[in-house]
This record gives sequence, C-alpha cells and structure tokens, in this order.
Amino acid sequence: MDVAQDTAVLTLQSILRSLAEQSPAENEEKAIERVALLESIKAGCAAAQARDTMRFEELRIEAETTSGVPAARRGRGMSSEIALARKVSGAQGSRHLGFARALMNEMPHTRAALESGALSEWRATILVRETAYLTRVDREEIDRRLCSDPVTLDGLGDRAVDAAAKKLAYELDAQAVVDRHANAEKDRRVSTRPAPDGMVRLTALLPLRQGISVFASLKKHADAIRGIDERSHAQIMADTLVERATGAATAEAMPVAVNLLLPDSILSGSEDAAVHVDGYGPIPAATARHMIRSSIDAEALVTLRRVYATPATGTLVAMDSKARTFPTGLKTLLDSRDHDCRIPYCDAPIAEYDHAEPHADGGATSEVNGLGMCVAHNRAKQNPGWTVVIGDVDIGRHSATVTTPTGHTHASTAPPPPGHSDPGFSQIEYRLTALLAA
Repeated sequence: MDVAQDTAVLTLQSILRSLAEQSPAENEEKAIERVALLESIKAGCAAAQARDTMRFEELRIEAETTSGVPAARRGRGMSSEIALARKVSGAQGSRHLGFARALMNEMPHTRAALESGALSEWRATILVRETAYLTRVDREEIDRRLCSDPVTLDGLGDRAVDAAAKKLAYELDAQAVVDRHANAEKDRRVSTRPAPDGMVRLTALLPLRQGISVFASLKKHADAIRGIDERSHAQIMADTLVERATGAATAEAMPVAVNLLLPDSILSGSEDAAVHVDGYGPIPAATARHMIRSSIDAEALVTLRRVYATPATGTLVAMDSKARTFPTGLKTLLDSRDHDCRIPYCDAPIAEYDHAEPHADGGATSEVNGLGMCVAHNRAKQNPGWTVVIGDVDIGRHSATVTTPTGHTHASTAPPPPGHSDPGFSQIEYRLTALLAA
C-alpha cells in the first residue's frame, strides 16, 4: 500500500473515531440536525463504497488478465470477498457488486444524489433494481429524469420512488416490462425466516393469479367456520394453510423430529437452556418441550436423534467416511454443528458440504475437515487464493480460518451446542480437561 493509500485509510479511520468522540447535542434542534446530517453521511459512504468496489473489480480483472486467467473465469469469487469486507451474506455481497456496477457505469445522476446525501442507499437500490432489465439508454433516461434534479424525489416514500421508476420503465419500454413479468414466474418459491417469540415467517412468491387464489381460498374457508371455536379469523386461515399443505388432520398433529443437542435433563424439564432448531435458531427449552408434548397429544410421529458432544469442549463426536461425498449421517452431524453457512457473516442455509482441505489434496471426508456451506460460498472458495485452515479441534468448538485472495483472514467458529457454554480456559487447560474427561 503506497503513502497516498495509507493516508486515505488513516483519514477514514480518524473519521470513524471522531463520530464516537462527538459531544452530546446541546438541544433538540441540534440533535435532529445531527441525525439528518449523519443520514447524509451514510449515503455518501455508500457512494464511496461503490467507487472502491468498482476499483477492486478493475484491479482484480487487470491482475487476472495479466496472469492469463481465461476471460470466462475472471472475477469469480469477488462478490464473496466484498461480502466478507462488508460483514454480510454472500447473496448481499453479490447485490452490492451489481449495485456498484450500475451506479458507477450507467446511473451518474443517482450516484451524484447519493454522494450528496440527497438520496438514501436503499432508495438508490430501488432505482437500480427497477431499471436492471432495461437497455442502457432507457436506464440512463430514467436516471436523468428522476435524479438530475434532487427536488424530483424530495418528500417521496420508498413505495412512491418504486412506483415512479416502474411508471417510467413502462413508458419507455412497455414490452420489456411485460416480458419481465412473464419471466418472473420462474422465480416462484417458498421460503422461511425466523420471527420473534418462537414464530416463523413462511413466504410464498407466486404468480399474481395463483397467490390471490390461495389467499381467497383460505379466507373463504375462515369466513365459513368462524365462530365455531375460539380461534380468530387470522388463526383459522393460518391453521388451514398448515393442514392443507401437510395433510395433517389438525395444525397440532405435526410430526416432530428433534436433534437432541442438549442434556436429557432439559428434555425432562428438570433443567432449562436454549434449544437449537435447525433452520430457525435458538428457542427456550420450555417451548421445545411444548412442541413435542402437543405433537404427542395429537398422536403425531415424534422422533429423537441423539448426537453426543464431548463434555469438556462441547465438540460434537466425529464421524469419518472414505468417500469423496458426505454420507447422510455425516451431513446431519454437520447440520447440527454448523447450523448455517460457515463463512463468517453468512447466515444462509446449508446447501452443500465441502472439504476445508480439498479432497484432491488428501483432505478427509470427516466431521473435522467438513464444512456446511451455502452454494455461493462453496463455489467462491474453489477459486485461486482462497484457503480454509481448520483450527486445533482439541481446545474447543470447531474453528477454521478463511483467507481470501487479498490476504485478509476471517475466523469461523461453530456455534456452541445447546446447553453448553465455553469455559474461560486456556489451551493447556482445555487439553487437561479433555484428558480427565476421557
């Protein structure tokens, strides 16, 4: 890094420190002025990130071209490196890279509005998203009409900005909008994400006609039987969705499979601790017991799978395979150990299982050398310059160090099993405790 670059980094670090060292505002007016100014600074930082993201891409492509990397392979894994730098998931890293490309190459007025703080990063993202399928000429025209004069978007909410971009897109290229709607059907999917208080959000992205029909059917059924029991209209719709989707007689009669990563005392009720549910996260032990008990009462199938951990460190018992691919039992163990993708900051569900030390280099197909990963990060780590080194498995939970092509390192540690907390031991104490336990 040259002197100019050192100076730039030091300046940015100084700005970050100065924000934390600001004295409290003297009055309400000053406080609200600071809130507004800080929002503009955030927007300016987003624009600066976009500039450096594109500079990173430019330098990487230049280096790979010089080293003879085929054109089709240049730039692979960059979005994952951006994700690690910004402490976000791989999917978000890809979106940030696409955002930077559009902003720096095709939307100069949006970029200027972002740099000045007149436009927030999210609203700039809306404009990038809603013009992504248009020709460059049409995209530049929408950029000019909406952002060349900051007053145009002044006072508009997110939905209004979204609507303005869509309206102009249809005006400039109606057929492109129609084609986009037709192509969108291939993206239909169902997904889940955790919600507060032991709930989960089940989301279905469906074509307009199908989505409305599903909702209308649930509503019609709830309208017909409301008042028969104490359930509300919304509760009846939710229960009916579960019953029709699963074929269960009632919403309560759902089969439950428990990966028992906790002491038996928690299951019996003599002890309480957080319990991990695959695909969701931690829930109270009492909630888990209620789930199991209500399923048993409804005569649903309830199964227990015991997974043992070492008492000293909480490390799950190892399993090995001579095969290159991970067998089902080993995959289950990795699911229970890693919960989500093991690349730092990525909480995407585990989709693939891979070797930290590549199998081609002699890496074992084992719990120690195995990692649960999302598709994007598993692909990224196959590129030159990426390495994953497993830590000392004898001194605590499974750990690894991820190194990217720029030489930056990121620590990855598996979450603790339910009911286990890391003692404040040194490495020597870890080993002595493990020996005594053995």
